[in-house]
Amino acid sequence: MLVDSLIFQPDRTVPDPPRGVTERWITTKDGVRLHAWCAEGRGNRPTLIWSHGNGGNIAGRADVLLALAARGLDVVAYDYRGYGKSGGQPSEAGVYRDAQAVHDNERRRGVPAARVICFGESLGGCVSVDLANRRPCAGVAVVSTFTRMHDVARHHYGVLGLLVGSAFDTLARIRKLSVPIFIAHGDQDEIVPFELGERLFAAAREPKYFFRAAGAHHNDVFASRGLLDAIARFAHAVTAGP
Repeated sequence: MLVDSLIFQPDRTVPDPPRGVTERWITTKDGVRLHAWCAEGRGNRPTLIWSHGNGGNIAGRADVLLALAARGLDVVAYDYRGYGKSGGQPSEAGVYRDAQAVHDNERRRGVPAARVICFGESLGGCVSVDLANRRPCAGVAVVSTFTRMHDVARHHYGVLGLLVGSAFDTLARIRKLSVPIFIAHGDQDEIVPFELGERLFAAAREPKYFFRAAGAHHNDVFASRGLLDAIARFAHAVTAGP
């Protein structure tokens, strides 16, 4: 579909994983084989299921994956269908199924839902919110995520942005969440305006937490001072139990 070709910008080249990261293969219910990188430690640590943005692949944030693991988190970063070494072709419905498959795989491996954080960046935040409405988890953490795809498209292209229709309507989905949510956004984001992050936060139920990444743009947001620590604190807090 034309809309899919505009939204999804995959990179098929994935290097070997960095030291401390292992590879994993996961098959979705519709038979697509997904490729993932996993950083896992000892003990009952929170597990982040990481859904990345619309461009590149899991290798683009390898440094962030390792930094989160160093903060006491297990991280499973996977490539959507059509990205990296994963099979298939991306679509909105398809990437939602991919996230569900990764979650189901973690549960089969013995990770309880009470330790799972649905974590996503940009478009991956939309995927994470959808996942949290379909599978049990302890919380959701999203970074640089938008309300609806047509809000972003309209910001850049005016009325032509309406051509994307109702794709990735996270504003509607976030209102249904019943778990804690952490939202971070760069206040200089040139791709997804800061205002959209604020609107998404306003629509979410309590308990909710907002992190303003001062001076951060869309692609350098994880370098914002304190952001990775804030994500880790949130993950540890919501998985700590009574």
